[in-house]
Amino acid sequence: MPHFTEDDVRERLKAVYDPEIGINVVDLGLIYGIDLEERDGKTDVLITMTLTSMGCPLGPILMEEVNQALSDLPNLGEVDVNLVWSPPWTPDMMSEEAKDELGIW
Repeated sequence: MPHFTEDDVRERLKAVYDPEIGINVVDLGLIYGIDLEERDGKTDVLITMTLTSMGCPLGPILMEEVNQALSDLPNLGEVDVNLVWSPPWTPDMMSEEAKDELGIW
């Protein structure tokens, strides 16, 4: 049984903001998956995510901030961030709150 849940991870990731847009990566729809695996009394986390564009220069910074946001979870094992481009991100993936904040109808 993991020491924390996928929801715990998702809540922590809401502290990671895209600095160009000013919305967190969860509400932007950049997080495609969160997988937890129990191993040797610790919980490994695999985050599958994308960026708003392939040319986004902030990718390495956002990936480091994801690691930082999870660093104090209890009995955290390894954190891996799998950056993917398929499916490509679109504004439709944003939460309703994010769309409202950006004025996207």
